[in-house]
Amino acid sequence: MKPSYLLLDGSSLPSKEEIGGKAWSLARMQQLGLPCPPAFVLPTHVCHAYNDSGAELSPEVEEALHLGIIHLEESSRRSFGRGSRPLLVSVRSGAPVSMPGMMDTVLNLGIDAAVEEALAAESSDAGFARDTHRRFVLSYGRIVLKADLDDETATPDQLRVSAMAETGRGVPVDPWEQLRGAVCAVLRSWQSARAKAYRRHMNIPDSLGTAVTIQAMVFGNLDATSGTGVLFTRDPLTGAPRPFGEYLPTGQGEDVVSGERTPLPLTALAKQLPAVHAQLLRSGRLLEREGRDVQDIEFTVEKGRLYLLQSRTAKRAPEAAMRFAVDFVDEGLITVDEALVRVTADQVEQVLRPRLDEGERRRASVLAIGEAACPGVAAGVAISNADEVERRAANGESVVFIATTTSPEHVQAMISSVAVCTETGGSTSHAAVVCRGLGRPAVVGCGAGVVAELEGREITIDGSKGEVLEGRLPLNAVHEGSDNYLCRLREWVTARAEPTTAAEEDGSGSQRPLPSLLSAYAASRVTANLPATAAGPPSSVLNSSGAL
Repeated sequence: MKPSYLLLDGSSLPSKEEIGGKAWSLARMQQLGLPCPPAFVLPTHVCHAYNDSGAELSPEVEEALHLGIIHLEESSRRSFGRGSRPLLVSVRSGAPVSMPGMMDTVLNLGIDAAVEEALAAESSDAGFARDTHRRFVLSYGRIVLKADLDDETATPDQLRVSAMAETGRGVPVDPWEQLRGAVCAVLRSWQSARAKAYRRHMNIPDSLGTAVTIQAMVFGNLDATSGTGVLFTRDPLTGAPRPFGEYLPTGQGEDVVSGERTPLPLTALAKQLPAVHAQLLRSGRLLEREGRDVQDIEFTVEKGRLYLLQSRTAKRAPEAAMRFAVDFVDEGLITVDEALVRVTADQVEQVLRPRLDEGERRRASVLAIGEAACPGVAAGVAISNADEVERRAANGESVVFIATTTSPEHVQAMISSVAVCTETGGSTSHAAVVCRGLGRPAVVGCGAGVVAELEGREITIDGSKGEVLEGRLPLNAVHEGSDNYLCRLREWVTARAEPTTAAEEDGSGSQRPLPSLLSAYAASRVTANLPATAAGPPSSVLNSSGAL
């Protein structure tokens, strides 16, 4: 019988298919001696059993939860949901293939009024304890009970009353009931509409399932020397070999990812806590070498101490994908064949799309300026209603999705749109990360009031400059020879193409040179059989028929 839980202590490294990418990264970081909060995982087969059973946790899973919590209590020297040193936990999804923001997470679980008092006494900070309690009730009410709670200033008791009034169900005070409810919510989220839409678009099999990782909480909202952030070991927008990231003092991870708060550049951490910043960069370099790819690392700082929560292969803009592939070959980290697997035909096509005419740019009116979240240019009518975005796009209209911030519920609108623009959030927010995965030009953090100002207008999004321009502006064609990374890729692809297909018929039976990099990709059937890498879902350059 397959085990219903596995400890993530570095003693073993099960496959990602068994425990999901998030848990796998924790186990690997533990093996490397990096600082991670203790955790255990319910493997992906629990997800299959849960859905097959009619959404019930088996006795084996119930026992696994108790055994796993005992491990966390012993490792942290805390007591789950009780005592003078209470243990709080996060309950997080984790598919074998990264699906950022598509499934559910509940933080700060295990708290009630008594635990709030204990946290206040331990930390000597009643404000921190109240904030943590409020965050839990808000999260549980929204995610598990599906209550529409939007009052960030309400007290925990007020939020509990609102959730009960709206759903007829209360936010439980018993920590074990909280835990079971959160686990079930994470397992259900594998079948959510947004997760299914994302899997369809990214060609991720429905059969994979999600694992559930339960991890001891560390608190970025504890004091002035605490915070949360995201580090990319290289720039996911341009591909430049320099650290890229954001930091939010006195925040928790969901604050950054949700885009509801705009974080600071990572240099803010370097200025405030230089030793922590240096440790973070060292950890990033180690993880990049071990993973042989650019890493997206979530971290929390609690009272000046660094904790790594997750490391995964970074989503990247198409331009960055080209440079990463070439640079990693030049650095001897991967082979040419591996590099070609990591660059898809869609990414090549996106890099070769027409770009904004500079003369037209200078003459255009700039309507908003924000952070460049994903390079590229696209134009269309600005629409804020996600359902309307989908309807109008389905009718063949070019639509730009504009929002205060995006959430996982907006993924279908983001897929349907030609570009995305948000009022809040930074370059590591949900909107930015998902747009890079989709290859959608995006500008984020444009400021309050932008949605109302842009609604219904024809606009052009320049995701490379972080600008929103008035009207649909003319574009110029891109010549592939102007980009060294594209040229290197073409050389590699054409060298591996079958001799009989590395050129095209000109209609008279004779052959002529390939006219473009896209044609070279189409001709190179060899790449379809190259080994898979850890770069994401199986997405070779070609489909099974050898076509783009």
